[in-house]
Amino acid sequence: MTGPAESKIEIPAKVYIHKRDPLTRSKIPHIDIEAPILNEIIRPNESTYASGKEGGVFIGLKREMLARLERLFEELEK
Repeated sequence: MTGPAESKIEIPAKVYIHKRDPLTRSKIPHIDIEAPILNEIIRPNESTYASGKEGGVFIGLKREMLARLERLFEELEK
């Protein structure tokens, strides 16, 4: 993990490790990253690639997700 950099945009997010729990309908343990801005890049029910990396997790983006991210960058720069 390299930490802050000029080319990185930090976003506020809540990260949870879910256990099995009928109240949250969690049938298998998993990790949730909750931040509304992420749904502008990865829409609900879309799948992508995740890989472990030193100090965290890398989430790869498909072409259509990258296009949304580029539009988001343009909006953020205004």
